[in-house]
Amino acid sequence: MSWLVDARIALVLTVVVSCGCNLSTTKHSQPQTAGPGSVTEVRLVNADHEPGNWLAYGRTYNEERFSPLQEISGRNVNQLGLAWSFDLDTHRGQEATPIVVDGVMYFTSAWSRVFALNAATGALLWSYDPKVPREWGVNACCDVVNRGVALWKGKVYVGTLDGRLVALDAATGKLVWEQLTIDRNWRYTITGAPRIVKGKVIIGNGGGEFGVRGYVSAYDAESGQMVWRFYTVPGDPAKPFESPILAQAAKTWSGEWWKNGGGGTVWDAIVYDPELDLLYVGTGNGGPWNGKIRSPKGGDNLLTCSIVALRPETGEYVWHYQEDAADDWDFDSSEQIILADIPIDGKTRKVLLHAPKNGIFYVIDRENGAVISARPYTFINWATGVDLKTGRPMETDIAHYPGENPPPIVPGPLGAHSWQPMSYSPITGLTYIPVNDVGFKFKAADNFEFKKLAANYGIDTVAAGMPQDPTIKKAILDTVKGKLVAWDPVQQKQAWAVERPGPWNGGTLATAGNLVFEGTAAGRFEAYRADTGEKVWSFDAQTGVMAGPVTYTVKGEQYVAILAGWGGVFPLATGEVSFKSGRVRNVSRMLAFKLGGKASLPPLPEVEEPILNPPRSVADSATIHRGEALFQRFCASCHGDVAVSGGVLPDLRYSSTLANDRWFKIVRDGAYQSLGMVSFAKEVSQKDAADMRTYVIFRANQSKADQVPHK
Repeated sequence: MSWLVDARIALVLTVVVSCGCNLSTTKHSQPQTAGPGSVTEVRLVNADHEPGNWLAYGRTYNEERFSPLQEISGRNVNQLGLAWSFDLDTHRGQEATPIVVDGVMYFTSAWSRVFALNAATGALLWSYDPKVPREWGVNACCDVVNRGVALWKGKVYVGTLDGRLVALDAATGKLVWEQLTIDRNWRYTITGAPRIVKGKVIIGNGGGEFGVRGYVSAYDAESGQMVWRFYTVPGDPAKPFESPILAQAAKTWSGEWWKNGGGGTVWDAIVYDPELDLLYVGTGNGGPWNGKIRSPKGGDNLLTCSIVALRPETGEYVWHYQEDAADDWDFDSSEQIILADIPIDGKTRKVLLHAPKNGIFYVIDRENGAVISARPYTFINWATGVDLKTGRPMETDIAHYPGENPPPIVPGPLGAHSWQPMSYSPITGLTYIPVNDVGFKFKAADNFEFKKLAANYGIDTVAAGMPQDPTIKKAILDTVKGKLVAWDPVQQKQAWAVERPGPWNGGTLATAGNLVFEGTAAGRFEAYRADTGEKVWSFDAQTGVMAGPVTYTVKGEQYVAILAGWGGVFPLATGEVSFKSGRVRNVSRMLAFKLGGKASLPPLPEVEEPILNPPRSVADSATIHRGEALFQRFCASCHGDVAVSGGVLPDLRYSSTLANDRWFKIVRDGAYQSLGMVSFAKEVSQKDAADMRTYVIFRANQSKADQVPHK
């Protein structure tokens, strides 16, 4: 294998150098700039000419997350040490990829805060707080995270959790303009990073489980005025459709889908191809998840779970490829899209590389949307593969909620691959994917009723909860795993893999130094040989690491940086399942490394374990069961499956309010609204709240008897 890698390195370096790119990490030059953050279209299109900068979310428009830098390599990575760290004043999830331009690092934190640091020292230059109302956090399915900023001509752009697009002065962090991009009567959020294309800021949103209708918008980068908007699912057919493709899409829906939004949100994947002048967006799941509720008479439900190609100037539809027709499983196609030119049947093809939630790796012609190849990149049981003649998945008999006791579907809603970025190395020809192996029991809900403040999945959330029988629980947890997979997109097969104790590990970075970097849910930041998967370096990050790493240079010295901090939907919602990955604290920090770095992190202070001492459980089983159903629908997405917290938000089994009426002040009166816990009085009655508490008391007593540890 090594001779092949050496040959590929020689070929890639020859091609890159012939294009005028200087790969030297000691003498490469930076362009003359007009001031801080002066990113232009020329710089973005020619980002490979600036290997020392990380100019865009995926470094270049291709979003390969491959760096030509090679000062840090497999030969000396064991000398890598911490150069500096920057602590953040939050204990929520960290998912941002930093942008590094001309020695300045720009990144976001939880609650959509923005920071600019000296990239060589970590010194704070400025910070900006958009002051997202904490009560808006109830609208975030998956933590109050943010994945990053975009830069353009001296401005920094960020989407805020409460739906604003904000432009800041890159030199000072002062507000230049902001625009509200959503209707706040609906539960939209923005967690994804904006993209800049031809002077336009492209931004989507999330909320597919909460009754929203998906769309992606373009705003003028200078004025903030909206230029165009493309809706991804059809609205009320009694009104004019916004584009011809939506009139066609409406024929694939049934019932009154528009009353529950339809979903299809563009919450992450946005990528631009300057050669073809096409903008590609990945769309999310339909809402609710259960297709029989969403579209009772069936249909493919376009354009959910699709890759859609648009004209960036106008938002005009060009083509689409739907990866999951009639999705029943929350199989978003919003996961990162990589543009690459790879050899297929003796010819170089312009392709999209995509590893969405459904567990199938797609190679798609990016000129016309035709699927070239598709094969599972990990174990799946909902389909056997894709029929290349039709482009449709070949579903198994268990795919669509059969019977009263259906088996678990693999992967589940967590996805075989979620938002954590993958990377592609043109040297090895491999894609590096953070993979989750987690199943989920989908059972249709009885008598479903849409609730604005609930998670509207359309499934039986009690049936999906973790059983408390020790034997059954162990058998389920034994199937929960994670891994780092090196995938060959040409041969459509695994080259190597690194097994993890659990899922929800970090994004990846590939470099010309024959390295792949990845953080882990168990609190490590690690490097592997890109060709073989041999681990060559590891660092104790003291917290779970989910975000994507970057590498850059300042004054010729190469750095590798990663934003660390545990959170996201996995520890928030999955309870005991999240413990498989490693029970870590949230210690939110930016970490930067260089060869010979001598900095260190302070030891973590000891934390006294709380005592589980609930009131005695005396309720009848019917009340407990009713409380469980309410808890699983209204509370579990933040406070954990079957009332077990993954450590990000409070574990209600330990709450002092179980013994007094303070519980009702919080749940119904909004006593903690300023902390993000809104009033549920419009949808949760006094009896409902009492039954929820009864269930939590029952679970607390059950846990005490089982001596379940708490973190």
